[in-house]
Amino acid sequence: MKTKLTLRIDENLAKRAKSHSRKAGKSVSQMVADYFALLAEEPSLEISELSPLVRSLKGVLRGADISEDSYRQHLEEKYL
Repeated sequence: MKTKLTLRIDENLAKRAKSHSRKAGKSVSQMVADYFALLAEEPSLEISELSPLVRSLKGVLRGADISEDSYRQHLEEKYL
């Protein structure tokens, strides 16, 4: 059974979505439904499927006190 859903989004975003849907050959409704279906899926990525580099980094920041502000500060010091 299908049901109607009303979304309120920015006008420019709606235009971009419609443009993309024409190029993709799908309706905006189908693109939204596909996206929601992806959200409902459980991630099935096992640690053995990760690359060795990613596996070595897994958990490295556990317990670290890192915030968005500290990351911004790091970027400012690095690039400005």
